[in-house]
Amino acid sequence: MKHLKDILPEGRVLTEEEDLYCYSYDASSKEAIPSAVVRPVTTEEVSRVVRFASENTTPVVPRGAGTGMTGGAVPLRGSIVVSLEAMNRIIEIDEKNMVVTVEPGVINAHLKEKIESFNLFYPPDPSSMDFCTLGGNVAENAGGPRAIKYGVTRDYVLGLEMVIPDGRVITVGVRTMKGVVGYDLTRLIVGSEGTLGIITKIFLRVIPMPEETITLLCVFNDLDMAADSINRVMASGIIPSTLEFMDHDTIVAVENFRRFGLPSGAEALLLIELDGMHKVVAESAERVASICSASGGDVKVADDPFSRKRLWEARKAVSPALYHISPLKINEDIVVPRSNIPELIRALKEIERDRGIKIVCFGHAGDGNIHVNIMADRERQEVATATVREIFEVTLRLGGTISGEHGVGITKSPYIDMELNRAEIELMKGIKRVFDPVNIMNPGKIFPGHWLRHSIHPY
Repeated sequence: MKHLKDILPEGRVLTEEEDLYCYSYDASSKEAIPSAVVRPVTTEEVSRVVRFASENTTPVVPRGAGTGMTGGAVPLRGSIVVSLEAMNRIIEIDEKNMVVTVEPGVINAHLKEKIESFNLFYPPDPSSMDFCTLGGNVAENAGGPRAIKYGVTRDYVLGLEMVIPDGRVITVGVRTMKGVVGYDLTRLIVGSEGTLGIITKIFLRVIPMPEETITLLCVFNDLDMAADSINRVMASGIIPSTLEFMDHDTIVAVENFRRFGLPSGAEALLLIELDGMHKVVAESAERVASICSASGGDVKVADDPFSRKRLWEARKAVSPALYHISPLKINEDIVVPRSNIPELIRALKEIERDRGIKIVCFGHAGDGNIHVNIMADRERQEVATATVREIFEVTLRLGGTISGEHGVGITKSPYIDMELNRAEIELMKGIKRVFDPVNIMNPGKIFPGHWLRHSIHPY
């Protein structure tokens, strides 16, 4: 029988304990030690590894930078981790057709920087964009603040090259702006969390760089007024490129973490950015400022790069800042219809009072995607976990969804039957079986109890 080290060049297979530990966890704080880690540099090498895994009924976990929040890259059941970090080439920038071709290990921010010189723009901007990979973004269908105007990763993926679980290489989708031949497998694969195959090449649509950007900081002494402003701005006909929300506890946490000059006494703030043609953006910014002022907001304009950068540094500091409040932080990325944000916030405050546990909220209010953080100490972990289900119940009652951009992975899989009925889940499992009949590809993710029954590890 062949061993894993026989099918890849020397140095591409890691089995030492200290190496394995580095690939045992992601941003969910869950961890499990893999049996081996491989670092391929070509599609053919990925294919060889997957074919080997299929022949030996051994689970495989694709991995980008490990920035996922729901445990999608955690190697359950002694898996082979296929780390795609070395497949990091920007293969082609087709500026005439505004299409770029990349490998999955390309860092999101690196692509943005590279195409700027061509006056091109790739909008999806997850908070971890300085170090997350495009392959991981595609696997999770990552979003970000700009989703309100520009959409999410799925809206920019024209096609994919992928190694399916028997080791074959397929190419799905197109490199044109339109294409309706057969089922849309591209949109199925985007967001499938590595359960259907391993992405080895991505064809992305990009757009022209906006001419102008203006950022507004709108401070409120009343939470309802902030929520009302969100609805009024969106009803005005102006679509901001971002509309971010931070509650009082989030503001205080950020300021205690690092002094950005945010107003610690405020009940809420909105970070609103507009981009596009210079004249249109300037007029839109004036209208948005007027709307927020009329709702009781104190509005400041950041129209130079330094001021904007400072505000976004404060926004990106939220997650690390919250870890300084409590040793246990459960982060859920729920979404409700925008008009229901005020009711959601009131319901969360009621849960906070009833449970006696702090709930901190921030996120992408413009598209209804609120990051709800349950803060507790280890002694109250059971209470915190029970609070998750209660928050999901409120979210679904308000017509929302339990995951807007973090996926399901292992942390949300116990709750998917709250949102999906049995027929829907079985249909999805059936699709998984068509791609992966022996369930070697990222088993244990999305569907609770959907595990590989037997595995051997001839490494």
